[in-house]
Amino acid sequence: MNIINELAKEFNLRISQVEATVGLIDDGNTIPFIARYRKEVTGSLDDTILRNLDERLKYLRSLEERKNEVRGLIEAQGKLTPEIEEALNNAKILTEVEDIYRPFKPKRKTRASVARERGLEPLATLLMEQRDSYEKPIMEIAAEYIDEEKEVKTAEDAINGAKDIIAEDISDNAEYRKVIRALIREHGTVVSKKAKDEPSVYELYYDYNESVKRIPGHRVLAINRGEKEGFLKVSIEINNEIVLNYLFSEVITNNESPAKEYIASAIVDSYDRLISTSVEREVRAELFDEASESAIKVFSDNLKHLLMQAPLKGKTVLGYDPGYRTGCKLAVVDKTGKVIDTAVIYPTKPKEDIEGSTKIVVSLIKKYGVDVVAIGNGTASKESEIFIAGVLKNLDGDKKYIMVSEAGASVYSASKLGAEEFPDFDVTQRSAVSIARRLQDPLAELVKIDPKSIGVGQYQHDMKQARLDEALGGVVEDCVNSIGVDINTASYSLLSYISGINLSSAKSIVKYREENGEFTKREELLNVPKIGDKAYQQCAGFLRVPDSDEILDNTGVHPESYEIAKELLEKFAYTKDDVATNNLKDLRGKCAKYGTKKLSDELKVGEPTLLDIIGELEKPGRDVRDSLPQPILRDDVLGMEDLKEGMIMTGTVRNVIDFGAFVDIGVHQDGLVHISEISDKYIKHPSEVLSVGDIVNVKIKSVDLNKKRIALTMKM
Repeated sequence: MNIINELAKEFNLRISQVEATVGLIDDGNTIPFIARYRKEVTGSLDDTILRNLDERLKYLRSLEERKNEVRGLIEAQGKLTPEIEEALNNAKILTEVEDIYRPFKPKRKTRASVARERGLEPLATLLMEQRDSYEKPIMEIAAEYIDEEKEVKTAEDAINGAKDIIAEDISDNAEYRKVIRALIREHGTVVSKKAKDEPSVYELYYDYNESVKRIPGHRVLAINRGEKEGFLKVSIEINNEIVLNYLFSEVITNNESPAKEYIASAIVDSYDRLISTSVEREVRAELFDEASESAIKVFSDNLKHLLMQAPLKGKTVLGYDPGYRTGCKLAVVDKTGKVIDTAVIYPTKPKEDIEGSTKIVVSLIKKYGVDVVAIGNGTASKESEIFIAGVLKNLDGDKKYIMVSEAGASVYSASKLGAEEFPDFDVTQRSAVSIARRLQDPLAELVKIDPKSIGVGQYQHDMKQARLDEALGGVVEDCVNSIGVDINTASYSLLSYISGINLSSAKSIVKYREENGEFTKREELLNVPKIGDKAYQQCAGFLRVPDSDEILDNTGVHPESYEIAKELLEKFAYTKDDVATNNLKDLRGKCAKYGTKKLSDELKVGEPTLLDIIGELEKPGRDVRDSLPQPILRDDVLGMEDLKEGMIMTGTVRNVIDFGAFVDIGVHQDGLVHISEISDKYIKHPSEVLSVGDIVNVKIKSVDLNKKRIALTMKM
């Protein structure tokens, strides 16, 4: 297989484009760097396509590596034929390669291997010739193989041994297995039955069946989990005649042959004993892989939108971690994210000290000019919301509160990083800080937490963890690099996602900053241990130095393009002061009027890079998230009991899953918009319409107070 040609075909790209992109990857360039600073080479492929291409490249290379291994193993046995060589060359997936290798793979003792040891292979070969007639009856021919020492005591023993050999040969046929898998995918049914006579969340699947080709991924993962936990027995069933008719048509070449009945018996035995269970296992593995990839895609999309939510800039926030017995922990965080005060109050059971708690909250709000209270949505959050709403009503000024997802806050609080940041705080105090900061800058705070703990996925614990970690890590990396990071304020956890920087070099940057003071220019990075020329090339464009004398250090212009940027400014009589004062609003128009192609030729730079430079010069230090909808702040509390069917609410999408989306409408319990209620048009997946963080209008469809379920619709 020519991997470059295959990638070009799969991704509908030019061969030269793929060659250049693969070359960049092989040279150790990161995906964010390639996507941002090598557009001329890749033809402006974005980070999503680049990651998919990189993943596929790795798979195809591992496929080729396995083909070569199998080719060598078969050749070492002296059994490599042109037909096998061609089959290996045409194999598209690893399963097909393993099917080809199956007949040559060293086996444990089997009925067929025992029959071969007893000298019955010639009899099996004779039967498979399927002659019109034999010189004598087949049972008489079989009697010639009787050998007491080899435990072939009767002609029937010889026939049975020959059938065992035929059955194994059929099972080992790669083409047969490939077609049977396809038949099961087309005609099979996933069947689940209860394994325990007790209630569980899997009761829907206690007597359930759905066709293999139609079952959605989330049901595959749910059924697999139920089976793993011992509540379900799961199988794939198919009308055996469909498979057997195919095998009969392929294996039996002469319906008039006296050998037909023996071969037919071997076919049935081969399918029942050797093929059906293993192919069922393979098909279920394929369904799981497909379901996992689908779930990972949804998880990745949700995570990206969560991380890219608009920050609440320029606000002093009171972080509020609700609790009962141990009280509610408070942390005041200033506009830069610095913790300036903490406190503990007891407005909830068992103490219910409303008066004392009110005094403390009011004091903190007035003393530090708190703009917003961020309340975690976990235990005791409803009581805390009611308490805070009551406090804010009696204060002068436009004070608001917002419910913030606590997902992962406890993970961060108990982590090594949390302890390093706040060694004198207990875990709940750290949670209060995290809740406040994730409102101020969701990305900077959430990168401190394992993405799987952030609460925007489905069945994440049921899929391949290494694959999930790789995909989610790529999402975080792309988000961090698309925004850029202030090198003088970023934590090492945030820096570690920057292109070209790993955890070790991120810690080196923070250590250098602590020992030498703030960075004054990008170039200073080269003084940091573990940051060499290659790492600097990969990371420099994504790190911002706001107070540098070189204004370009606070933009996404890469240092390798500084001279081009300066020539561009000079050409249109601009200065770096114009960049600093945001006085370049007509630069793009002047460039367009002059001719972008002509300008790029004169400056000896590609048009995509030139346009990126213009964009960065127009808005130095910009944050791409600023144009996104701001979080919804509230000033009054609403409970489920206040909801009535038909009410129109504004809410924030918290999670998008295969069968719908969960929307926060400000009543502690998120409501579900089923996929059928999202749009008047048919959609295959909720993500076609909704993303995490979207602000949407929904109508209350029904409220179940006992089960704490809210059904919503977007069909107005």
